[in-house]
Amino acid sequence: MRPDVIFFINENQYITMYTVEDGAYLIRLARETIEKLLREDGAISLPEEAPEKLKEKAGVFVTLQTYPEHALRGCIGYPEPSLPLVEATVKAAVSAACEDPRFPPLLEGELENTLIEVTVLTPPELIEVASPKDYAKSIEIGRDGLIIEKGWNRGLLLPQVPVDQGWSREEFLSYACMKAGLMSDCWLDEDTKVYKFKGVVFTEVEPGGDVKERSISTS
Repeated sequence: MRPDVIFFINENQYITMYTVEDGAYLIRLARETIEKLLREDGAISLPEEAPEKLKEKAGVFVTLQTYPEHALRGCIGYPEPSLPLVEATVKAAVSAACEDPRFPPLLEGELENTLIEVTVLTPPELIEVASPKDYAKSIEIGRDGLIIEKGWNRGLLLPQVPVDQGWSREEFLSYACMKAGLMSDCWLDEDTKVYKFKGVVFTEVEPGGDVKERSISTS
């Protein structure tokens, strides 16, 4: 068995692993949802038939990138396993395309030049440390995503982000703080909570094309 395989434990304590076929289903679902939204501007419905394990609750993010530049075009999701995965994917796809405040809504003509990436998340785990300085030792680039939380402020960065940006662990923590709208060194504050999670990443090779599981490990 591959050492980087991620196991997901659902609310019934059953272990789930997501395959490339599962990822292809979710990405196809996300693309069809966005197509319907942009072309028909109609009500979005959930699929009547879906693999049973994709009906289990799981956190998920849908990321849109321009092609071939791979520039971010939208990214929204659900950190917590609060919805069935297929439902969360549909809602995240709509939000990534039309509700990400950093970007204007996606136009119909853009979709054919847009890559879709789906990241399924394990539940966030609060990192317990003796001192905030130890946070950097408790995370691994290429494995962990981060959530920074202080008061009402909360920011999340997916596991692939520090790999794509070439960040160190300290930089990852700092950028996660800024994503939360906080000072870059707020992770050193005793009142700040830091959570980590893992993710399995599925991405299109080209818009509407084959889907692969993306390896983000730096080892």
